[in-house]
Amino acid sequence: MHHRRSIRLRNLDYAQAGEYFVTIDTRRHESIPGVIRNGGVQLSPIGEIVKDEWLRTPSMRLNVQLDEYVIMPNHLHGIIVIHDDRKGVDAFVRANSSSPRRATPFRSPSGTVGAIIRGFKAASTKRVNEMRNTPGKPVWQRNYYEHVVRGEKDLERIRTY
Repeated sequence: MHHRRSIRLRNLDYAQAGEYFVTIDTRRHESIPGVIRNGGVQLSPIGEIVKDEWLRTPSMRLNVQLDEYVIMPNHLHGIIVIHDDRKGVDAFVRANSSSPRRATPFRSPSGTVGAIIRGFKAASTKRVNEMRNTPGKPVWQRNYYEHVVRGEKDLERIRTY
């Protein structure tokens, strides 16, 4: 039996407060969320679903906020901010009033980066497959890449990337 080696850092708690830069690739690097036109990305209907589900992430987890993100033709880059308490969430929301906050009947108890990505992938895949009438078809590549943001300079470098 083949066992896949984890690409996660062994001794890191991926639920701890901090910023995480993630990259999520589409399956087989298919250009389904959008195309490059006139020097920018024009989102397809699938890209609009991806955007909507990404922006819904904080409504599913009260300790999570989103920072900068970009949807490319075959992947998504985003910065996830995990807070360790309710006070931190309130302060972040006040500082970033454009962050969407919607009521939802579901709240995930897991605050790990992996759980956040799994939830996003599952929700977006379900909606994409409903739209295309392709039940069970994978949309995303297995796994994701993450970088633990280490300080303000690192965060600013990632934001401008």
